[in-house]
Amino acid sequence: MSVVEKPSTVTRRVSRGLSGFARKWLLFAILVVLWEIATQLSESVFFPPPSKIAAAAAKLWFSGPVSHLFLGDPVFDHILPSLGRLLGGWLLAVVIGVALGTALGRSRTGMDYVGPLFAFFRAIPPPALVPVFIILFGIGPGMQTATIIFSSLWPVLMNTVDGVRSVDKVKVETARAFRTPKRYWIGLVVLPSALPKIFAGLRVSLSIALILMAISELVGALNGIGYALLAAQRSYDFDQMWAWIVLLGILGYAFNAALLGIERRVLGWQPGRN
Repeated sequence: MSVVEKPSTVTRRVSRGLSGFARKWLLFAILVVLWEIATQLSESVFFPPPSKIAAAAAKLWFSGPVSHLFLGDPVFDHILPSLGRLLGGWLLAVVIGVALGTALGRSRTGMDYVGPLFAFFRAIPPPALVPVFIILFGIGPGMQTATIIFSSLWPVLMNTVDGVRSVDKVKVETARAFRTPKRYWIGLVVLPSALPKIFAGLRVSLSIALILMAISELVGALNGIGYALLAAQRSYDFDQMWAWIVLLGILGYAFNAALLGIERRVLGWQPGRN
């Protein structure tokens, strides 16, 4: 009987997956169709229909440098450098935020001294510091990476502090009962308990890093997605401009989905995560 039931079980799972996928993207598809109809009727050059944006995106990303005399090769000259700065700056912010947040979270008085200072720096909008970073690092990747690090550091840092401070007392007593060595305390008890809040900070910081990547490339940049977007706007190529905006949305969705997948795998041992 089990051999006979296996195909039907697989079929039910596939059908449930397809129905869930359809429900998930149905509203998006409806909005795209409405956008197509509205823009076709309005004939506005500033808001091209999705069909023209898709055609511009395909030409922009897959036709190579021959068709883009002013931008060169969009993939190698703009997309890959932007992704390198985004991921490099974000990973540095994660390392600094988790390390510093763990140290401050385990300290009884650390946040009493640096808490007001952190609140002050968190209140400063990162785009307002772009001119300062230009003075410090000059025009180029250094300024953009510093902007990304500064903007994405705070969610990781504060969530790590909160997660480290909220370790379950039962886990603490259990670790003491098993005489867990102090050198393993952080890795075996503290960080696993704080991981849910750390991952919440990672998702927020990654979204902020993507936003500041684009903003930092709008000012004093020599390449990147933000630079290419602004160049398309200045040349009144609105199809291409919207194609770059759509690419930013795709990257944001893809990075968030990838991080959620990693979170589910890493935290699969927790109840309700499977």
